[in-house]
Amino acid sequence: MRLAGKTAIVTGGGSGFGAGIARKFAAEGAQVFVVDINLEGAAAIAHEIGGMAIECDVSSAESVSNLAEQVLSKGLLDILVNNAGITHLPGPLEDISEEDFDRVTKVNMKSVYLTARAFVPHFKDRRTGAILNVASTAGVSPRPRLNWYNASKGWMITATKTMAVELAPDGIRVNAINPVAGDTPLLKSFMGEDTPEMRAKFLSTIPMGRFSTPEDMGNAACFLCSDEASMITGVAMEVDGGRCI
Repeated sequence: MRLAGKTAIVTGGGSGFGAGIARKFAAEGAQVFVVDINLEGAAAIAHEIGGMAIECDVSSAESVSNLAEQVLSKGLLDILVNNAGITHLPGPLEDISEEDFDRVTKVNMKSVYLTARAFVPHFKDRRTGAILNVASTAGVSPRPRLNWYNASKGWMITATKTMAVELAPDGIRVNAINPVAGDTPLLKSFMGEDTPEMRAKFLSTIPMGRFSTPEDMGNAACFLCSDEASMITGVAMEVDGGRCI
């Protein structure tokens, strides 16, 4: 029960890695707000773990403001997990549409700014808090044809480090995890097509020979957001089976 008595938000918690993090946090004693643009998915996970589902578009200032109002009206917040993310389909960098570029940067980057603006003042008032950004190995060792997604995750890693150094005097820790591709709803988008051949090609780049799982992310996230990691901030932990070695 490493998170007993703590309250957490997990964005993108209705599926994939976010659902794995939400499940682990609840198993370790946290009260979890499962936040997702897909309310049905969030509600299913929240029902499973005894949490609360909230619909939110993390790329919208108004939606994030409404999220903060709902969460903070119910009490204190200890942990914020910025997990919601999207990608564009693989393609030459110059051929990615402006619409897709804007969508990736809003969901993967602007959301971190919006949630920080909404919740950091609360953490500062309490002189404590843990923020976890779910970045990607794409921000460390980029794959071709996913250029603007890669760049957004590189930005997220840098944002994690600069947030960490600025917020440390306020008792707030900020870390990131870098998963490799996982068998989640985003996998097909990363690969372009979900075929045995494409899966084998992706797996060949991972020394441990398997994709990241939601359970892998939940375990890493739980440690970094727990008091066991009280001296750890500004870290971007690769949870990637050796992909970035």
